[in-house]
Amino acid sequence: MDPARGDDDERALIERAFRQASFSMSVFDAAQRYQRLNAVACEVMGLGEEALRGHAFPYGLPADVDQLGTLQALRDVAATGKPTHYESYTRAPSGIREHAWNLELWPVRDDRGEVCAVGMAGFDSSEQHWARQRLAVLDEAAVSVGTTLDLDRTARELAELVVPRFADFASVDLLEAVMHGEEPEDGGPDTDVVLRRAAHLSTEPGTPEAVIGLGASDAYPPYSPPARALHTGRPVLSGSGDPDFDRWIAGVPARAARMRGFVVTSLLAVPLIARGTTLGVAVLLRTRPDAFTQDDFALAREIAGRAALCVDNARRYTRERSTALTLQESLLPRGTSPQSAVDVACRYLPTDSRAGVGGDWFDIIPLSGARVGLVVGDVVGHGIQASATMGRLRTAVQTLADVDLPPDELLAHLDDLVLRLGGDEENGGRAGAGGTGATCLYAVYDPVSRTLSAASAGHPPPVLDLPDGATKVVDIGVGPVLGVGGLPFETTELELPEGTLIALYTDGLVEAADRDPDLGISRLRQALAGSRSTLEDRCDQVLSALLPKNPGDDVALVLARTKALDADHVQVWDLAADFEGVSEARRLATAQLDAWGLTEEAFVTELVVSELVTNAIRYGAEPIQLRLILDRTLICEVSDGNSTSPHLRRARIYDEGGRGLLLVAQLTADWGTRHTVTGKTIWAEQSLTPTT
Repeated sequence: MDPARGDDDERALIERAFRQASFSMSVFDAAQRYQRLNAVACEVMGLGEEALRGHAFPYGLPADVDQLGTLQALRDVAATGKPTHYESYTRAPSGIREHAWNLELWPVRDDRGEVCAVGMAGFDSSEQHWARQRLAVLDEAAVSVGTTLDLDRTARELAELVVPRFADFASVDLLEAVMHGEEPEDGGPDTDVVLRRAAHLSTEPGTPEAVIGLGASDAYPPYSPPARALHTGRPVLSGSGDPDFDRWIAGVPARAARMRGFVVTSLLAVPLIARGTTLGVAVLLRTRPDAFTQDDFALAREIAGRAALCVDNARRYTRERSTALTLQESLLPRGTSPQSAVDVACRYLPTDSRAGVGGDWFDIIPLSGARVGLVVGDVVGHGIQASATMGRLRTAVQTLADVDLPPDELLAHLDDLVLRLGGDEENGGRAGAGGTGATCLYAVYDPVSRTLSAASAGHPPPVLDLPDGATKVVDIGVGPVLGVGGLPFETTELELPEGTLIALYTDGLVEAADRDPDLGISRLRQALAGSRSTLEDRCDQVLSALLPKNPGDDVALVLARTKALDADHVQVWDLAADFEGVSEARRLATAQLDAWGLTEEAFVTELVVSELVTNAIRYGAEPIQLRLILDRTLICEVSDGNSTSPHLRRARIYDEGGRGLLLVAQLTADWGTRHTVTGKTIWAEQSLTPTT
């Protein structure tokens, strides 16, 4: 074979391989001027080889196409003589869609070893790039969507995930029922769908594509892409030029005017379906040149599926929280009963945390003898179970308070109840320690003696704001948390000046992750000190000073300002333990009613005093004492040294006795017995006739 002929054939083969390569190949001289391009390179550039040859790079590239990185890479190879790898993400000059390019650049040397040219091979790695991007979006969706159980925030996180990397505009619209935590109902394929805008986001400032505002509702006709996606349960691809899309946009003049000037390259309406329930729809718009592809279609469906689960979790949480909050509010006092012992203002703030509504509660309980019971408590846990347990404990406290148990005994009985609540049927309904836990502070204030008696079961102590401006924390013996069992509680008593402000609260007010309870109590004392606002205003001031914008726990707060019943409203007499003392008791009571201007009440009062004193002499023991208290009602109390409680019984026709207490019960508004350290007190309340 002719050697020259062989060289020509080899050069021709190399030329054909260069020109027919399946990837872009170009050759530049040392000054970055085009020397050779193969067919793929010319196709990418959108120009022929003759049009480019001799021109310096970046000739032929539009201004919006990446130039500087590639140009610098060419210069570096020419200057250093070392090959390099360069990656860029830009559109091809001949196309409209973004591409990922892997460029390999290497030096071409002459016979003397000098760099005379630079070779460049370009590989379109867009598919791999987009696959990595889609995987990155899915990975981010797993951690960035559903960070809370708030519906609006979850919807906003979905919009922020897809704009701008996937769409130029995104809206998340949910069915009305979903916004309230309820199960949505299917209205049928031929009905309008009412959706509420939960979130939207755009690459354009001001989100001009958003026809409706956040939180607003709109009716979507059955032919619109969002309604079709909801009815069919499948994504719908649409855009400008689609008759249904154009009809939908033009159907409302305000929408048509708002969308004027926007060419929607493609629209993707993806239903949000979780656990077989359709919750709403995510609408994605592109105004960029490249429309959604089948790969984008699959990605949007996967993102929507993950987001729908988060939305459904938020919906279920909203429903449970709403139910728990409704239960909680129904079990808490709606107002305070009329009484003269204290002026009261109360607050309950449920938390917005993921844990849900807690079991905090408070109560103001009128007691006999013009006294008042103040209660705050906190059940361990959150949700409906905690609210239900709270209601049972509150009812138990009211029942135990009604029999006038002292604070330590009341908490002991409440402790037994919590132990039973934590039990199960297998062990006879009684659990061991720790089954169900709760804290409680029970305090009784007596306006006659101006004493406060309080006991605590694992609860923070009361804080006092005294009339002279000083504040103090009550040194109370804190007993075990309710539900531990087997340990005693201790009552602390102290005398308070009239006008003392008592602050009772749950731990959510003073405790937080970033501070200890002692610091919180110190801040509470500062918030209480020096203020002379109304009790309602002071409640708001305390909450504002101590709580962050989004508290992590429920908070209950009770502010009670003490009053006093002076000697003009209270009269006490010691009586002899003989029946002659009955007539003397009637005389003393009648004289006192005349002094109070209550002569009209004398007849009933004489009967009550006569019966109660007679019973004390006949069945009780010394010392015997009669006390009259003028409050909102007229209170008659007879005390003796015997702890045996009387009770109503049905007297037969020929019985000479047994009708006394029945008569007292019929003539008075209320009556009862409370035990004291030395015996018992029987009391009866008479409603006073309004004066004209």
